[in-house]
Order: sequence, then structure tokens, then C-alpha cells
Amino acid sequence: METNKEKFMALLKSTNREGVDNIIQVLEDMGFFTAPASTKFHLSNEGGLLQHSLNVCEMALGLRDLIIQKNPDFESRLPKESVIIASLLHDVCKSDIYKETMKKQKNKDGQWEEVKGYDVDHGQYPFGHGEKSVILLLQNGFKLTNDEALAIRWHMQAWDLPFQSYEAKGNFNKAKEICPLVQLLITADGLASQVLEGK
Repeated sequence: METNKEKFMALLKSTNREGVDNIIQVLEDMGFFTAPASTKFHLSNEGGLLQHSLNVCEMALGLRDLIIQKNPDFESRLPKESVIIASLLHDVCKSDIYKETMKKQKNKDGQWEEVKGYDVDHGQYPFGHGEKSVILLLQNGFKLTNDEALAIRWHMQAWDLPFQSYEAKGNFNKAKEICPLVQLLITADGLASQVLEGK
């Protein structure tokens, strides 16, 4: 049976994007394949980030198919390889921010016990969320199209927008207007994390 890591690598390699083997090694070195997706919300376990990325990719490809069924013109505006790249790599910023720790938690009997958990440490590279993912990919020689970079950069805005400046809100709205991949990734990420993976 194919492991999640093998599924991830096969999907990413299917794009035939230059630099894909190198970025897989970079992700390995950063801890992407073993990191959790969150500290206590969705998939807060070892390998959670990898599972979340696969879930988002599956949702995004399914949504792409539905959109193209309704309007075939979107096939060229939502290239399959871009959907795969943006969805699999949108959260590479999380690869190195979660640190294992012990936390107190009540068990089913109401007694406190120590359990393994995670804390967040942005100390190594405190550069935000989507923008950090884009920067890490580009710094490691992985070329992104403009649409892929926009989608990854803005995928968290549904949660971050109330705290953003007027200029950032304008840029986000413009990105959605010119790039359907932005809204596709936001939707797929929300469905995966809030519905499929929600507690």
C-alpha cells in the first residue's frame, strides 16, 4: 500500500516541474513529512501536515473538475499542475515551527495527565504564513507561476483579513479577481481543515 509520502511525491512529480526532486529533499530536511498540521486543532499529530496537504490537494482537484464541468473555459485558467503545486505546497511554512512538548490534559476519567503535544516557535524565520511558504520555495530554486505564488500567498486571508491593512485587503481582492486559483485554494483548505479534519 502506498504511503502518504509516496502519494505526495508521485503527485508533485506528476507536474514535471523543474526542481521538484530538489524541493522534495528540502522538505525532507525541514521536517515537512513528519510535522503536525497544527498544535491542537486539525491533524495535530506526527505526519499531520503531510496528510493535510494531500487532503487539500484532493479537495482542490475535485473542485477544479466541478468548475470545469460547469464552465470548460476554466480548464486553461486552472491548470492541473498548478492546482497540485499550490495545494501540496501551500503550508511548507509549517515544516519547522512546531516543537514537541509535554502538556497537561484531562483523561476520560477527569484526571490530569501528561500527554505529548506541540508548541509554536516562529523564532527561526518569523515571516508570516503564505508569504513564508512562497519565499521558502523560491529561495530553494522551485519556480512558481504567478498564479501559484498568489494562491499560496493569500490562502489564509479568510482568517487573517480582519487584521490586515486597507492595502492588503485591496491586494487580496485583486488577487481573487485575476486568479481563480486563489479562491480555489482557500476553499479547498477550508473544507479540508474545518470539515474533513475538524474535531
